[in-house]
Amino acid sequence: MLAGLVGAWFGCGCGLFSSTPAVEEPPCPSRGTLDEAYCDADGDLLADVPANRVEPDTLIFSYTPVEDPAVYQKVWDGFVAHLAEVTGRKVTFFPVQSYAAQYEAMRAGRLHIAGVNTGGTPVAVNCSGFVPFAMMAAADDSYGYEMEIITHPDSGIATVADLKGRTLAFSSPTSNSGYKAPSAILLTEFGLKRGTDYTPAFSGKHDASILGVVNRDYDAAAIANSVLERMIARGAVSEDDVHRVYTSQTFPTTAYGHAHNLHPQLVGDIKKAFFTFPWEGSALAREFDKEDKFVPISYDEDWAIVRTIDAANDVTYACR
Repeated sequence: MLAGLVGAWFGCGCGLFSSTPAVEEPPCPSRGTLDEAYCDADGDLLADVPANRVEPDTLIFSYTPVEDPAVYQKVWDGFVAHLAEVTGRKVTFFPVQSYAAQYEAMRAGRLHIAGVNTGGTPVAVNCSGFVPFAMMAAADDSYGYEMEIITHPDSGIATVADLKGRTLAFSSPTSNSGYKAPSAILLTEFGLKRGTDYTPAFSGKHDASILGVVNRDYDAAAIANSVLERMIARGAVSEDDVHRVYTSQTFPTTAYGHAHNLHPQLVGDIKKAFFTFPWEGSALAREFDKEDKFVPISYDEDWAIVRTIDAANDVTYACR
């Protein structure tokens, strides 16, 4: 079904790729945890560049799912124009509606560049051939966000222990701060078991969880505080609408990367576009007001804590 939805948006995909002759792929010596569609001969946990590389005439870019994709399409307009200028190719923004649709689009070859949520990055890496290389950071190179558990002021929930018997909203099963981290923390630190001590619900997105708490659809929610702070900054909610019950350690934020099978020269141009983007006065700078640049990342090192949380939750990267 997801493939059908994605295909419906992108149409037949005609004319997206330059014509290149097929080359026989050599045997793969090691895949690690990657899906069988990919190879990891160098052991860096990422899909290697295949012999059959692609050079799309039109690059498709998407940002992680949000409540109102149209708002973020405008936020990314300036960056999309810069990406087109640096790469010399047409660039189209894909307002993705779900995490699964984003991963499926890249796996199917219909998405070339993406911002993937923290918890979903390992899934995208292993199942979609996603190769992360950057994330946003502040001028002093600091980065990241915290998982917070929030509630509305009249909920009667003052501490984590008060969540017992209540409904806690998560965003998506692939989300780090919206599901995997809070599930592990509530169990290991507070002895609260999902489905036994509290009732889980899934909203689909962090901003939907936040609005659900504000509108009292949920007693509480586990969210990324970076999303909450941006919603407060643009007036979607106010600080007085929520009460913060718990704040975690800092996690890496959205990973930006490309499909594994793009030609290396094109990948170099894409990276150049990210690292030369002029932030000052841009819509990105206004929306992500604590960040003012893209910095290089290491999936192996920077996402180690996320993979550890996945292991604690018995998460596997089996692709369906």
